[in-house]
Amino acid sequence: MKKLKLDHETAELVRKGEQWSTWRLFDDKDLSVNDEVELIDKVQPDNPETWQPIGVATINKVIEKRLTDITAADMEGGATVPSPDDILRTFRQYYGPTVTLSTPVKMVHFDFQPINEMASHAVSTGEVKPLVEEVKVFADGGSRGNPGPSASGYVLLDMNDTVLVDKGIYLGITTNNQAEYQALKFALEEARKMHVRRVDVYMDSLLVINQMKGIYKVKNRDLWPIHEALKRLASEFEHISFTQIPRELNKRADSAVNRALDDELGKSSKKMA
Repeated sequence: MKKLKLDHETAELVRKGEQWSTWRLFDDKDLSVNDEVELIDKVQPDNPETWQPIGVATINKVIEKRLTDITAADMEGGATVPSPDDILRTFRQYYGPTVTLSTPVKMVHFDFQPINEMASHAVSTGEVKPLVEEVKVFADGGSRGNPGPSASGYVLLDMNDTVLVDKGIYLGITTNNQAEYQALKFALEEARKMHVRRVDVYMDSLLVINQMKGIYKVKNRDLWPIHEALKRLASEFEHISFTQIPRELNKRADSAVNRALDDELGKSSKKMA
Protein backbone atom coordinates (compact mmCIF):
# COMPACT_ATOMS: atom_id res chain seq x y z
CA MET A 1 0.00 0.00 0.00
CA LYS A 2 1.22 3.51 -0.81
CA LYS A 3 2.08 5.76 2.13
CA LEU A 4 1.72 9.51 2.61
CA LYS A 5 3.46 11.31 5.44
CA LEU A 6 1.68 14.25 7.12
CA ASP A 7 2.96 16.84 9.54
CA HIS A 8 1.46 16.43 13.00
CA GLU A 9 -0.89 19.44 12.72
CA THR A 10 -2.38 18.16 9.45
CA ALA A 11 -2.69 14.62 10.83
CA GLU A 12 -4.68 15.93 13.80
CA LEU A 13 -7.06 17.79 11.48
CA VAL A 14 -7.59 14.62 9.44
CA ARG A 15 -8.24 12.60 12.60
CA LYS A 16 -10.87 15.13 13.72
CA GLY A 17 -12.59 15.12 10.31
CA GLU A 18 -11.72 18.77 9.71
CA GLN A 19 -9.48 18.15 6.67
CA TRP A 20 -9.94 15.68 3.85
CA SER A 21 -7.26 16.63 1.34
CA THR A 22 -3.52 17.03 0.96
CA TRP A 23 -1.46 18.89 -1.61
CA ARG A 24 1.56 17.20 -3.20
CA LEU A 25 4.36 18.43 -5.47
CA PHE A 26 6.58 16.10 -7.52
CA ASP A 27 4.18 13.18 -7.01
CA ASP A 28 6.48 10.16 -7.12
CA LYS A 29 3.65 7.84 -6.01
CA ASP A 30 1.43 8.58 -9.04
CA LEU A 31 -1.65 9.07 -6.88
CA SER A 32 -5.01 8.57 -8.58
CA VAL A 33 -8.71 8.12 -7.81
CA ASN A 34 -9.60 4.90 -5.91
CA ASP A 35 -6.06 4.46 -4.57
CA GLU A 36 -5.96 3.39 -0.92
CA VAL A 37 -3.12 5.15 0.89
CA GLU A 38 -1.82 4.70 4.42
CA LEU A 39 -1.50 8.07 6.19
CA ILE A 40 1.48 8.52 8.53
CA ASP A 41 1.64 11.13 11.31
CA LYS A 42 5.19 12.53 11.57
CA VAL A 43 4.73 13.37 15.25
CA GLN A 44 8.33 14.55 15.59
CA PRO A 45 9.61 15.15 12.05
CA ASP A 46 13.26 14.56 12.96
CA ASN A 47 12.58 11.36 14.90
CA PRO A 48 11.13 8.58 12.68
CA GLU A 49 10.62 6.39 15.74
CA THR A 50 7.71 8.66 16.70
CA TRP A 51 5.99 8.38 13.33
CA GLN A 52 2.77 6.37 13.41
CA PRO A 53 0.00 5.36 11.00
CA ILE A 54 -3.35 7.04 11.64
CA GLY A 55 -5.54 5.29 9.08
CA VAL A 56 -6.27 4.68 5.43
CA ALA A 57 -7.34 7.31 2.90
CA THR A 58 -9.36 6.30 -0.17
CA ILE A 59 -8.76 8.90 -2.86
CA ASN A 60 -11.97 10.20 -4.44
CA LYS A 61 -10.69 13.18 -6.44
CA VAL A 62 -7.36 14.48 -7.77
CA ILE A 63 -6.98 18.01 -9.18
CA GLU A 64 -3.72 19.14 -10.76
CA LYS A 65 -2.86 22.76 -11.53
CA ARG A 66 0.03 25.20 -11.34
CA LEU A 67 0.68 26.92 -8.02
CA THR A 68 -0.04 30.28 -9.64
CA ASP A 69 -3.53 29.06 -10.66
CA ILE A 70 -4.75 28.27 -7.12
CA THR A 71 -8.11 29.94 -6.41
CA ALA A 72 -10.44 30.35 -3.44
CA ALA A 73 -12.40 27.28 -4.60
CA ASP A 74 -9.32 25.14 -3.88
CA MET A 75 -9.09 26.24 -0.24
CA GLU A 76 -10.77 24.14 2.47
CA GLY A 77 -12.95 25.69 5.13
CA GLY A 78 -13.28 29.04 3.38
CA ALA A 79 -9.60 29.89 3.86
CA THR A 80 -8.23 32.76 1.79
CA VAL A 81 -5.78 32.18 -1.03
CA PRO A 82 -2.18 32.79 0.17
CA SER A 83 -0.11 35.43 -1.57
CA PRO A 84 2.38 34.19 -4.20
CA ASP A 85 5.24 34.85 -1.78
CA ASP A 86 3.51 32.82 0.95
CA ILE A 87 2.85 29.96 -1.46
CA LEU A 88 6.50 29.81 -2.50
CA ARG A 89 7.72 30.12 1.08
CA THR A 90 5.50 27.26 2.27
CA PHE A 91 6.29 24.81 -0.51
CA ARG A 92 10.00 25.61 -0.62
CA GLN A 93 10.13 24.74 3.07
CA TYR A 94 9.16 21.17 2.19
CA TYR A 95 10.40 20.74 -1.37
CA GLY A 96 13.41 23.03 -1.68
CA PRO A 97 14.31 26.14 -3.69
CA THR A 98 13.50 24.64 -7.12
CA VAL A 99 9.77 25.30 -6.56
CA THR A 100 8.33 28.12 -8.71
CA LEU A 101 4.81 29.42 -9.25
CA SER A 102 4.70 27.32 -12.44
CA THR A 103 5.33 24.10 -10.51
CA PRO A 104 2.29 21.78 -10.71
CA VAL A 105 0.56 20.72 -7.49
CA LYS A 106 -1.74 17.73 -7.04
CA MET A 107 -4.71 18.38 -4.74
CA VAL A 108 -5.65 14.95 -3.44
CA HIS A 109 -9.11 14.59 -1.84
CA PHE A 110 -10.01 11.47 0.13
CA ASP A 111 -12.36 9.63 2.47
CA PHE A 112 -10.64 8.67 5.72
CA GLN A 113 -10.91 5.47 7.77
CA PRO A 114 -8.91 5.66 11.04
CA ILE A 115 -6.88 2.78 12.38
CA ASN A 116 -8.28 1.08 15.44
CA GLU A 117 -6.04 -1.27 17.39
CA MET A 118 -9.01 -3.38 18.47
CA ALA A 119 -9.92 -3.95 14.83
CA SER A 120 -6.38 -5.22 14.13
CA HIS A 121 -6.64 -7.53 17.14
CA ALA A 122 -9.98 -8.92 15.98
CA VAL A 123 -8.60 -9.69 12.52
CA SER A 124 -5.42 -11.33 13.80
CA THR A 125 -7.13 -13.51 16.43
CA GLY A 126 -10.34 -14.26 14.61
CA GLU A 127 -12.34 -12.77 17.49
CA VAL A 128 -15.22 -10.41 16.80
CA LYS A 129 -15.02 -7.47 19.18
CA PRO A 130 -16.65 -4.06 18.90
CA LEU A 131 -14.37 -1.28 17.75
CA VAL A 132 -16.22 0.96 20.20
CA GLU A 133 -19.18 0.30 22.43
CA GLU A 134 -21.12 3.45 21.54
CA VAL A 135 -21.07 5.94 18.67
CA LYS A 136 -22.66 9.22 17.74
CA VAL A 137 -24.17 9.25 14.25
CA PHE A 138 -24.65 12.48 12.31
CA ALA A 139 -26.52 11.92 9.04
CA ASP A 140 -27.83 14.17 6.30
CA GLY A 141 -29.19 13.97 2.78
CA GLY A 142 -29.61 16.51 0.03
CA SER A 143 -31.19 16.85 -3.39
CA ARG A 144 -30.42 19.62 -5.86
CA GLY A 145 -33.83 19.90 -7.46
CA ASN A 146 -36.00 17.66 -5.23
CA PRO A 147 -36.16 15.42 -7.13
CA GLY A 148 -32.74 15.89 -8.64
CA PRO A 149 -29.12 14.81 -8.20
CA SER A 150 -28.90 13.60 -4.61
CA ALA A 151 -26.40 12.35 -2.08
CA SER A 152 -26.26 11.04 1.47
CA GLY A 153 -23.60 11.87 4.03
CA TYR A 154 -22.86 10.43 7.44
CA VAL A 155 -20.24 10.76 10.16
CA LEU A 156 -19.63 8.34 13.03
CA LEU A 157 -17.79 9.58 16.13
CA ASP A 158 -16.81 7.88 19.35
CA MET A 159 -17.88 9.40 22.65
CA ASN A 160 -14.69 11.51 22.73
CA ASP A 161 -15.74 13.06 19.39
CA THR A 162 -12.99 11.32 17.42
CA VAL A 163 -14.17 10.83 13.83
CA LEU A 164 -14.35 7.13 12.98
CA VAL A 165 -16.08 7.35 9.59
CA ASP A 166 -16.81 10.30 7.30
CA LYS A 167 -18.47 9.38 4.01
CA GLY A 168 -20.58 10.88 1.26
CA ILE A 169 -22.40 8.71 -1.30
CA TYR A 170 -23.93 9.88 -4.56
CA LEU A 171 -27.42 8.40 -5.09
CA GLY A 172 -28.47 9.59 -8.54
CA ILE A 173 -31.85 11.26 -9.09
CA THR A 174 -34.10 11.08 -6.04
CA THR A 175 -35.84 13.28 -3.47
CA ASN A 176 -34.49 15.04 -0.41
CA ASN A 177 -36.46 12.83 2.02
CA GLN A 178 -35.22 9.66 0.33
CA ALA A 179 -31.64 10.95 0.55
CA GLU A 180 -32.13 11.68 4.28
CA TYR A 181 -33.42 8.16 4.92
CA GLN A 182 -30.63 6.60 2.87
CA ALA A 183 -28.06 8.52 4.92
CA LEU A 184 -29.44 7.04 8.13
CA LYS A 185 -29.49 3.55 6.59
CA PHE A 186 -25.86 3.80 5.44
CA ALA A 187 -24.79 5.07 8.87
CA LEU A 188 -26.54 2.31 10.83
CA GLU A 189 -25.19 -0.35 8.48
CA GLU A 190 -21.70 1.07 9.09
CA ALA A 191 -22.25 0.94 12.87
CA ARG A 192 -23.44 -2.66 12.60
CA LYS A 193 -20.27 -3.63 10.70
CA MET A 194 -18.27 -2.19 13.60
CA HIS A 195 -20.32 -4.31 16.05
CA VAL A 196 -21.35 -1.18 17.93
CA ARG A 197 -23.89 -1.80 20.70
CA ARG A 198 -25.22 1.68 21.41
CA VAL A 199 -26.03 4.37 18.85
CA ASP A 200 -27.07 8.00 19.32
CA VAL A 201 -28.46 9.41 16.06
CA TYR A 202 -28.49 13.14 15.31
CA MET A 203 -30.15 14.61 12.21
CA ASP A 204 -31.61 17.98 11.28
CA SER A 205 -34.53 16.30 9.48
CA LEU A 206 -37.51 16.60 11.83
CA LEU A 207 -39.48 14.32 9.51
CA VAL A 208 -37.05 11.40 9.66
CA ILE A 209 -36.39 11.72 13.39
CA ASN A 210 -40.07 11.88 14.34
CA GLN A 211 -41.01 9.06 11.97
CA MET A 212 -38.28 6.87 13.47
CA LYS A 213 -39.56 7.74 16.98
CA GLY A 214 -43.13 6.91 15.92
CA ILE A 215 -44.38 10.46 16.50
CA TYR A 216 -45.17 11.01 12.81
CA LYS A 217 -46.86 8.48 10.54
CA VAL A 218 -45.12 7.56 7.27
CA LYS A 219 -47.67 8.79 4.74
CA ASN A 220 -45.41 8.70 1.68
CA ARG A 221 -45.60 5.16 0.29
CA ASP A 222 -42.20 5.51 -1.37
CA LEU A 223 -40.67 5.76 2.11
CA TRP A 224 -42.44 2.73 3.59
CA PRO A 225 -39.86 0.10 2.54
CA ILE A 226 -36.80 1.96 3.82
CA HIS A 227 -38.62 3.00 7.01
CA GLU A 228 -39.48 -0.64 7.75
CA ALA A 229 -35.92 -1.72 6.95
CA LEU A 230 -34.57 0.93 9.31
CA LYS A 231 -36.83 -0.18 12.15
CA ARG A 232 -35.49 -3.73 11.79
CA LEU A 233 -31.93 -2.42 11.62
CA ALA A 234 -32.42 -0.23 14.69
CA SER A 235 -33.71 -3.20 16.67
CA GLU A 236 -30.34 -4.94 16.29
CA PHE A 237 -28.65 -2.49 18.68
CA GLU A 238 -28.87 -2.72 22.46
CA HIS A 239 -29.78 0.97 22.56
CA ILE A 240 -30.58 3.57 19.93
CA SER A 241 -31.79 7.15 20.32
CA PHE A 242 -32.94 9.71 17.76
CA THR A 243 -32.42 13.45 18.31
CA GLN A 244 -33.32 16.32 15.98
CA ILE A 245 -30.69 19.07 15.93
CA PRO A 246 -30.38 22.46 14.19
CA ARG A 247 -28.82 22.39 10.74
CA GLU A 248 -25.77 24.34 11.93
CA LEU A 249 -24.88 21.47 14.27
CA ASN A 250 -24.92 18.97 11.42
CA LYS A 251 -22.23 20.59 9.27
CA ARG A 252 -19.96 17.56 9.02
CA ALA A 253 -22.65 15.35 7.50
CA ASP A 254 -23.80 18.23 5.28
CA SER A 255 -20.21 18.66 4.04
CA ALA A 256 -20.07 14.96 3.17
CA VAL A 257 -23.27 15.35 1.12
CA ASN A 258 -21.90 18.32 -0.81
CA ARG A 259 -18.54 16.65 -1.43
CA ALA A 260 -20.29 13.67 -3.00
CA LEU A 261 -22.53 15.89 -5.12
CA ASP A 262 -19.71 18.19 -6.22
CA ASP A 263 -17.49 15.24 -7.13
CA GLU A 264 -20.17 13.51 -9.20
CA LEU A 265 -21.48 16.64 -10.91
CA GLY A 266 -17.91 17.72 -11.61
CA LYS A 267 -17.29 14.42 -13.41
CA SER A 268 -20.46 14.90 -15.46
CA SER A 269 -19.41 18.41 -16.47
CA LYS A 270 -16.04 17.16 -17.68
CA LYS A 271 -17.70 14.44 -19.77
CA MET A 272 -19.94 17.04 -21.44
CA ALA A 273 -17.07 19.48 -22.10
